[in-house]
Amino acid sequence: MCSGVEVASGHLYERFLRIMMLSVLHHTKTPVKFWFLKNYLSPTFKDVIPHMAKKYGFKYELVQYKWPRWLYQQTEKQRIIWGYKILFLDVLFPLAVDKIIFVDADQIVRSDLKELRDLDLNGAPYGYTPFCDSRKEMDGYRFWKSGYWASHLGKRKYHISALYVVDLKKFRKIAAGDRLRGQYQALSQDPNSLSNLDQDLPNNMIHQVAIKSLPQEWLWCETWCDDESKKKAKTIDLCNNPQTKEPKLKAAARIVPEWVDYDSEIRKLIHQIEKEKKNLTSFSQKGVKHDEL
Repeated sequence: MCSGVEVASGHLYERFLRIMMLSVLHHTKTPVKFWFLKNYLSPTFKDVIPHMAKKYGFKYELVQYKWPRWLYQQTEKQRIIWGYKILFLDVLFPLAVDKIIFVDADQIVRSDLKELRDLDLNGAPYGYTPFCDSRKEMDGYRFWKSGYWASHLGKRKYHISALYVVDLKKFRKIAAGDRLRGQYQALSQDPNSLSNLDQDLPNNMIHQVAIKSLPQEWLWCETWCDDESKKKAKTIDLCNNPQTKEPKLKAAARIVPEWVDYDSEIRKLIHQIEKEKKNLTSFSQKGVKHDEL
C-alpha cells in the first residue's frame, strides 16, 4: 500500500489538494491510503472526502497531535503547518505504518508513487529532492548557493520539502524526531533562523539526520528547472516564482494541462454530492409534512 500524508489549509489549498489526490490515483496502481492532519481541514473537505473515497476506491484517515507545551510555539498558521510537516513524523502515525510519502497540495503527480515508496534510501531515514539548478536565469535567487548554507552544506545539496518519503522504522530507530525537535527548540526563538521551517530544519540537520537525495525528476518546478527537464518529470510542483509572482491558479492551468481536467472532474463530483444532499433534504421535509397530515 502506498500511503500519502497531507497538511491542508484554506479552501484554495483544499481545491489543489483534491486535484493532487486525483493525480496520484490516476497513476498509482497499488492501493492508496491518504493521511490528513485533522486540525486544519474544513467541514466542506470532511464532507466531500468520504464520497471521493467511495468513487475512487482509496482509504483515508484523519490524524492529530497536540503541539507539546514544552516545545517553542509558532503563532503564524503557515509556520504551525510547516512545523507539523517535519517535527512530529514519529508520533503522528501508527507504529504499523512503515513508510509515508508527503506530497504538497499544489503538486501534480505523473508517475506511480509505488516507485518512490520502494526506492532504496541507502540507510537514510528520509529522501528529499534537491532544488533544480538548470534554469540559469534564477541563479540570483538561489540563496543556498552562498553564505551560511554554502558553508554548512559543503558538497551536499539543499533539498525542497514539497515531496519526501520517510522510512518511519529507521526514523524512529535513530530517534530522528527527538533530534529534529531538539534542534528546532535551539533555533526557533531566533527570528533570523528557520525562515523556511519545513525545509531549513532538515537541511540544517543533514549531518545528524541524513537525507537521501531523490532523483531530480521526482520534483520538477518551473521556477528552478529548465523546460527540457519537464519531459521526465514524475511530479510537477507549482512553487512560487519570485520574479513573476504569478497566482497559483493561473500557473496551474498554464504549466499543467491535465490540471484543468482534474479540476473539472472534481467539480462535477462536488456538484453531484450537493445535488444528492439537496434531494435528500427535500425528501426528508416532504416526509415530515406527510406524517403531520
